[in-house]
Amino acid sequence: MLDLGRLRALHAVHTHGSIGAAAAALGYTPSAVSQQVAKLEREAGSVLLERQGRGVVLTDAALLLVAAAQELMRVVESAEVALEEQRGRPGGRLTVAAFPTAACGLLPPVLAALAAAHPALDLRLVEVDAHLSVDLVARGGVDLAVAHDWDIAPLPVPEGLGRAVIGDDRCDVLVPAGHRLAERGSVLRADVARERWICQPPGSVCHDWLVRTLRESGTEPDMAYQVGEYGTQVALVAAGLGIALVPRLGRGPLPEGVRVLRLEPAPVRRLYALWRKGAARRPSIMAAVDALRAQWRQVG
Repeated sequence: MLDLGRLRALHAVHTHGSIGAAAAALGYTPSAVSQQVAKLEREAGSVLLERQGRGVVLTDAALLLVAAAQELMRVVESAEVALEEQRGRPGGRLTVAAFPTAACGLLPPVLAALAAAHPALDLRLVEVDAHLSVDLVARGGVDLAVAHDWDIAPLPVPEGLGRAVIGDDRCDVLVPAGHRLAERGSVLRADVARERWICQPPGSVCHDWLVRTLRESGTEPDMAYQVGEYGTQVALVAAGLGIALVPRLGRGPLPEGVRVLRLEPAPVRRLYALWRKGAARRPSIMAAVDALRAQWRQVG
């Protein structure tokens, strides 16, 4: 008989893309996940993972087992939801996914407040890129996700997911202290269209928003430095190498040599909480959503 725990480990490798990421999501070591999959291979009598470069790919047999695991996990989740609903208080494991700035600027006090209020709740956090959150929730890889969208790229939400708005995160232009615009409180998009920009790499929503917006001003933007971490962007601004568009959430204190300008009209990304509709009755889901909104009222 196939073991559900081992099926869950294989499902996590499929959902998160690697043994290491699956281990982080499950709270195991990579070695433990590999052992679970190896035991499942012996139970199934089939090879389930094949090496490809530095990673692994799932075989056809593994994909069959992943589909079965998803069905079994839905049944187990329904039972867990019913039990938690009957108890009437949050409990069990709750795995939350969040994009980096939310994981830094929003989640720590939320998780601390939930842990203090609900000792029976086993909280886990997984940091993922925002565009991966929806699929992670839909597949059952996490219970709750904090995601965001911009006006040019609304967040697609599949039929089986529920969502709630957490709040709006505004973005500012950061410039070096000696910049020609440094003493202005706000700037128009046309004012900064011809600047050398420090931004996220192509393919990110922030990069695409910036490129599209500056092109609307009739200028082909100069994306001189393309880095994913906002902290690195701030350091490059402080070094006088260009200007950047940086969200307020998770930004932290800025160096002395950086000035903040409001960009008008103001760029805004909207934050959401996402969960599977089948788990909506879990008290822990609603407690987490309430905690996220309460914390946003303080930081937003």
